[in-house]
Formats: sequence, structure tokens, C-alpha cells
Amino acid sequence: METNSLRGRFATKPSPCLWMQAGIVQRKMCMMDYDCVSCKFDRAMCRVSEENRRLKEGNKTPRGKRGKIVFWKDRLNEMPVAKRPCIHSMKRRIDFRMCTNEYRCGDCEFDQYFQDQYTVHAVLKPVGVMNIDGINVPQGFYIHPGHSWVKIEEGDFVRVGLDDFALRMLGPLDSIYAPLVGKEMKQGQADICISRGLNGAKVLSPVSGVVTDINPKLKEQGSLANKAPYTDGWVARMHSKNLRQDLKHLMIGDEAETFVKKEVERLYKVVEETAGPLAADGGYLTEDVYGTLPQIGWERLTKSFLRS
Repeated sequence: METNSLRGRFATKPSPCLWMQAGIVQRKMCMMDYDCVSCKFDRAMCRVSEENRRLKEGNKTPRGKRGKIVFWKDRLNEMPVAKRPCIHSMKRRIDFRMCTNEYRCGDCEFDQYFQDQYTVHAVLKPVGVMNIDGINVPQGFYIHPGHSWVKIEEGDFVRVGLDDFALRMLGPLDSIYAPLVGKEMKQGQADICISRGLNGAKVLSPVSGVVTDINPKLKEQGSLANKAPYTDGWVARMHSKNLRQDLKHLMIGDEAETFVKKEVERLYKVVEETAGPLAADGGYLTEDVYGTLPQIGWERLTKSFLRS
């Protein structure tokens, strides 16, 4: 069976929401390529279905249209096994496949296989970016104030890395280290190590979780991240159980763009205070601010902008 993702067929138009496919709502189209973690509608429906579940456990009957809402997985589990669609079928990434595990994806061997195959190919796809004063801000990624990023994948898995601002500011890195597989990273903790020459620094982890994969190429060629910070330059992959809570402390979309714009302005001021007008490339930051003007100071840049 060939997955749609491995053929490169990612969603380019609205598709039926999971809640619609389960028959919970009459019509609701997904505009986010099934990025349920970031979906306000999904969060609202989960909240209501959980409230109704608790009422029933307390021998109370939920009322009105709102009271009929149940979790989409519970509704599908009422169907005969042969008719229960795998979540990857529902997301249009494979042809029909039945779910025989009552939607407990964490215990499903096929889900683990699919995740491994899907994410390897997905991470290499170019991402849409918004250019903010010469800095690329990826669409659909969450940004941490310490200039690390999070890309949400399937289930509770995420991929993390350093953003374009940090990499342009510090220039080509010699190495980037993440904790070993199986180790735990915590949001806001200095878990990622970077180096350039004799200089070193630490980057704050954008989310908490257990490391499941690391990018081995960055150990010897940290500059790969400078060339492709949001694709080949990923640093680590993690399993995050508290993702929804962690995302509340991150920025995405307009908020991330505004943040980066302010950071660029702040960096210009630091440079001008130290060395006069910044050497610019077409009016934008160079690809190696530190290398162009080392008198600014590595420590000053990392403490001020990486916040570690």
C-alpha cells in the first residue's frame, strides 16, 4: 500500500474535518491539513465532548444540541470494525484502511511505521515562509522567544530547530548538539548546545518531551542548519505529552512575525551602539552578523537574544 504522503500528495484544498467524517457535525471543512493540535474548532469540540462525558458519568443527561456532542473516536468505535477508518485514511494520506485498535494509535504498529515513513519525507519538503526584514519566518511553525522553533507532526510528535534569525545573527555554526535519544527536554531549559570556533552557547528548548530522533549531520556540520533551518537543519524530534499546554507559551502567525520584526530592530540597535551602522546586504541583515562584526561580542548576542 502506497501512502499519499510518500507520493507527495499533501492537502492543497479543504477536506472534511474529522468531526464531520464521524458524523458529529453536519458540515465542517478542514483548512489546516489536519493540524488538529493548532485548530480552535477541534479544541472547542474536545472540551464540550469531555464535559458531556463527565455529566454522563455523574448520571446526568447533557441537554440540547450541545449535549449530543461526543468525541469523534467514541462515535466511530460504535461502528463495526470493518468500517472503522484508520485516522491516516481520514486524513487522506493513505487509501482506506480499517482501525482494529479502537483508535489507540500509541499502541498501533502501523501507526508507528507510518509516522517513521511520513515524517522522514515530510520534513524534507520546503515550507512556506514570510520574509520579515530579511528574516524567513516559517508558516505553520511555532516560535519560542529564545529563537527555537517547533513543527507539529502526527500524534504527539514534534520536530524542533533554530530559527533563521538566530542562525543569521551567529553565522555558520560548527556543531549543534541535542540530548541523546531517550533523554528528556523541558520547555525553557537550555538543552541544545551550539558552537562556533571557541565560542559556545545553549538554546532553550521550545517544548517539553522525550527525544526520539536527533539530526546526526549537525554534530559535524552545524552550518547545514544555516542553509536550511526549517527542513534539513532540524535538530531533534520529540514525543511531547503536554504539547497543548506548551504551545500557549509560543508564537505563531502574525504574533511570530511581529516578534521577529521587533528582534531585528533590537539587533540593529545593538550593532549601532557598538560599531556604528550595520553592514547590510540589500538593506537586510547579512547571513553572518557576528562574523562581519565580531566586536559586538558573541556572549552579548547569545545572552540578549537566545535568552539562555
